[in-house]
Amino acid sequence: MKALTAAEMQEVDRLTTVRFGIPSHKLMEAAGKSVAESFLEKYSERNGRLPGRVCVLCGKGNNGGDGFVVARQLKGRVGQVSVYLFAEPSELRGDAGANFQRWQELGESVTVVRTEQDWERAWSGVAGSEVIVDALLGTGIRGGASGLLAQVIENLNRYSQDAKAASPGWIVAVDTPSGLPSDGEAARGPVLRAHLTVTFTAPKIGQIVSRDAGNCGALVVREIGTPAALIEEVGKGKLRWAGPDEFAELPLQRAADAHKGLYGHVLIVAGSVGKTGAAVLCGQAALRGGAGLVTIATPQPALPVIAAAQAEYMTEALPSTPSGKIAAAEPERPGGFAALLHGMTALGMGPGVGTHPETQEFVRKVVGNADLPIVLDADGLNAFAGQAEALAERKSRYLVVTPHPGEMARLCGRTTQQVQADRIQVASEFAGKWNAVVLLKGFHTVIAAPNGDVYVNTTGNAGLAKGGSGDVLTGLLAALIAQFGAGDLHRIVALGAYLHGRAAELVSGRVDESGILAGEVAQAVPQARRALLQELQARG
Repeated sequence: MKALTAAEMQEVDRLTTVRFGIPSHKLMEAAGKSVAESFLEKYSERNGRLPGRVCVLCGKGNNGGDGFVVARQLKGRVGQVSVYLFAEPSELRGDAGANFQRWQELGESVTVVRTEQDWERAWSGVAGSEVIVDALLGTGIRGGASGLLAQVIENLNRYSQDAKAASPGWIVAVDTPSGLPSDGEAARGPVLRAHLTVTFTAPKIGQIVSRDAGNCGALVVREIGTPAALIEEVGKGKLRWAGPDEFAELPLQRAADAHKGLYGHVLIVAGSVGKTGAAVLCGQAALRGGAGLVTIATPQPALPVIAAAQAEYMTEALPSTPSGKIAAAEPERPGGFAALLHGMTALGMGPGVGTHPETQEFVRKVVGNADLPIVLDADGLNAFAGQAEALAERKSRYLVVTPHPGEMARLCGRTTQQVQADRIQVASEFAGKWNAVVLLKGFHTVIAAPNGDVYVNTTGNAGLAKGGSGDVLTGLLAALIAQFGAGDLHRIVALGAYLHGRAAELVSGRVDESGILAGEVAQAVPQARRALLQELQARG
C-alpha cells in the first residue's frame, strides 16, 4: 500500500465521496468505529481484559468528530467514557458538529476545556483514566501545536512515560498523534507520544519515515470504505507500507498434498567456535519459516554443538582455522563447497562467522561465485567493509543484504549518523549501486529495491533489540525465498520483515518486551504467518 501525503489523503477522501458516492459522515463513522475496535483488540491482547475508564480528548475539527464517534462506540463496552472538548461547542461544524450532538443525545456530558485553568481542573479526571484517546489534531495540521494544545501534549507525554505513576495512561491516537506532520518534515512543536495509532485508508509518510515517526507507537492501518485502487491512483510516491495487503497474492496457504520438495532447500553458512548460537537461531528460523530442508555449514569444531541443537536440520563441516573460524579453502574447488551448493535453493550467510581474514576471504569468494539467491548478514557484510563495490560483481542475479545502521555505515563509507539521517535515501542509493535488495534494520525497517521502490515495515517492538534477532531474520528470509522463488524478491523480503516483527509482537502478548528472546521470536513465526492469513481471509 502506498504511503500518502496530507494533500493526497485529502484528495482520496474527496474522490471517495464524489466518485463512489460514500458520504463523508459514513467515512467518519467507519473511522471512529475502526479506532474503537482496534484499540479494544490491542488492549485486551496486551492486558487480558478491557479497560475500566477511558477519556477522549476532542479538538474542533474532523479529528475531534472522529473522537466523538470513538466515544459513542465505546459506550457500554468499557466501564466509563469521559469526553473533553478543547473548543467551544459552537465552533464545531459539519460532521464533527453532528457527532457532538449524537453524543449529547445519548444523555452524555462533555467537559469543555478553553483555558489552562480549565485544563488544570480537568487533569485529575484525565490522569485517572486507563486509556486516553487523542483526537485533538489530525493529519491536516499546519505549523506546530501551540498554546493550550501544546501544553496538553507536553503534560500527557510526561505522564504516560512516568515510571513513578501508579497507572500511567495508555495513549491511543486517532488517525495520527497530535502535532505530527503528515509529510515527513520535522515537527515545529511538541508531538504526542502514543502507544497505538489507528490511521485510516493508508499510512501517511510522516508516520513511517519522519524523525518523529516513533511517536505513533504501534501503527494500525484500517480500511474505512475507500477502494484500494484509488490510493494507487492518487499516490505519486514510490514509498509503500509493508502491510498485509501487499502479501495477498503470495501462496501463503499450503495445499493438502504438499511435500518438502516444494519448499526448497536452504543452506546456512553460519557459526564458529564461541558463536554457535547464531547458527542455531538462523537454522531454527529457516525451519519455522517454512523451508522444506535446511542444512547448516559451519567450521568442524563448532559442528557438534550446532548439530545437537535441532534434530530437523542437517549439518556440513567446513575447513577450520585453529581458532575455530571458517578457513579460506577454495570455495569453488570441485568436491568442496561448490559441490555443497548443488541442489540448494537459497543461501543464507554470515551470522556468527566472525571476522578472521581467512573467513572474510571465503565469504567474498562464495558471494562472487555462488549462482543462487543469497541473503548476506552480520559478519558476512563485514567481509565487504571498504570494498562493497564487489557486491555488484557476482554471478547470482539475486542478493539481499540486511545491515543494521552501523554495518551499513561501514559498507557505504559513511557515519552511522549519516545513515540514520536519511535511511530511505541511503538504502535506495546503494540498492541501485549493488543491484541488490537492501534491508536496513532499525525502527521501521527500510527495504529498498534496485529500481527505487521502497517498502517500510512497521511491525515489531523493542523486544527485537537483543542479540540473535538478526540471525533469526536471515534464516527466515532464506526460507521464504526458497519457498516462493526470487522472482518477486522485494516483496518476499518485505514479507520476511513483516513476519519477523509480527512474531515479536505476538511473543510480547505473553511477556514483557525486555525479556523476549530471539529464539522465542523464531518459534512464533508460524503463529505470525497464521495471523497474517487470518487477517487476509477476514478482508476477503
